[in-house]
Amino acid sequence: MPEKIKFAPQLIDSHCLIDVRTPLEFEEDHIPGAHNVPLLTNEERVEVGTIYKRVGPLEARRRALELTCSRFSGMVDRILSVAAGRPIVVYCWRGGLRSQSVAMLVETCGTTACQLAGGYKSYRSQVSDFFEKCEFSSPLIVIHGMTGVGKTTFINGLDQAKWATIDLEGIACHRGSAFGSLGLEQTVTQKYFETHLWDAFRRLPAGKPVVLEGESQRIGRYSLPGTLYQKMAGSCKVWCHTTIETRIVRLAQEYGHREYQAKMLEALERIKKKLGGVRFAELKSRVEAWDVEGIARGLIEEYYDKMYYKNRPWTPDIDLDLEDFALAEADLENFMGIETST
Repeated sequence: MPEKIKFAPQLIDSHCLIDVRTPLEFEEDHIPGAHNVPLLTNEERVEVGTIYKRVGPLEARRRALELTCSRFSGMVDRILSVAAGRPIVVYCWRGGLRSQSVAMLVETCGTTACQLAGGYKSYRSQVSDFFEKCEFSSPLIVIHGMTGVGKTTFINGLDQAKWATIDLEGIACHRGSAFGSLGLEQTVTQKYFETHLWDAFRRLPAGKPVVLEGESQRIGRYSLPGTLYQKMAGSCKVWCHTTIETRIVRLAQEYGHREYQAKMLEALERIKKKLGGVRFAELKSRVEAWDVEGIARGLIEEYYDKMYYKNRPWTPDIDLDLEDFALAEADLENFMGIETST
C-alpha cells in the first residue's frame, strides 16, 4: 500500500502534487501547483456516485473500474511527465479510494508515490485555520486613502528587500469599488480566492513588515476569509493623501481605456440612485463624450469622496504624502525604524 503523508505547506515546493479529482472539483479549488490527472470525468463521478447510493459500494467500484481501466497507462505517463523526477503525492477529496488507487497504479509501474492523508479536505482545513487565527510573524501595515491617491501602485513599488507586500486587489481581480471590475474579471470561486491569498502569505519572506491595502470585508464578490478583516482593522494604519489634481491624473490613467466605456456606463447605472439624477446625467454625458479627466474628476468629487471614508472612526498611526512614491517610502521606513534607502 502507498505510504500516507500529512499535508504540510512545504510539500508544495518539494513534491509533485497530483489531484485525481474531477476537472470540476479541481476548478473549484485545488492545492497550489497541483496537476489535475482525473481518475473519473465529471459525468462518470455522478454515475458512480448514483450506483453507490442506489446499489452499493461493490457495484460502484466495479463500474468505476470499467470506466477507467483503459486510461491507466496514459494517466501514469502523464503523472511521470509532470513529476519530472520529483517525489509524487496523490490526493483526492478525502484521501480515499481514488487517490489510493492511482498511487498504487504508479507504484505498480515502478515509481514510488505517496497518498495525501485526508486528501484535499486536510489541505482546506489548514487554509481555513490559518485565516481564522491570522497569527502573522511580522507586523501588518495597512494602507488607506481616498480613491486615486495611488495606494496599489505605491505598495507594489516598495523595495522588496525591505518589505513584504500583498496585493489584495490583484489577487481578487477587483479594485474594491463600484468601478472596480473595469478590465478585470472575478472568474474563480471563493475557495480558490482564499487559496491564492493563503499562498501569497505563505510565500512572504520572513522578518519583513507586511504591507497591504485597507479593504472592506468584501472585494467585489469575494469576502476576506476568517478574521483577516478584523486583524487588519487592529493593525498599523497608514493614511495616504495627494492633491486632487494628482488623483485625477492617476485615476484617469487607470480607467482611461476606451474599451472600458461600455462597462463604465453599466457601473454608472448601478449607482444611479446614490448619485442622484443630475449628477448621474452629468457623469453619463462625460463617459459618452469620453472626457477621461472629466470622468475622473466627477467620480472623485461626486461619488468616491462622498461614499468612502466619510466617517473614519480611527486615527492613523502615520500620514503619508504620495505625491512622490520614493519620498513616501522613505517616510514609512523612518516610521518603522528601517534603514532609509540612499
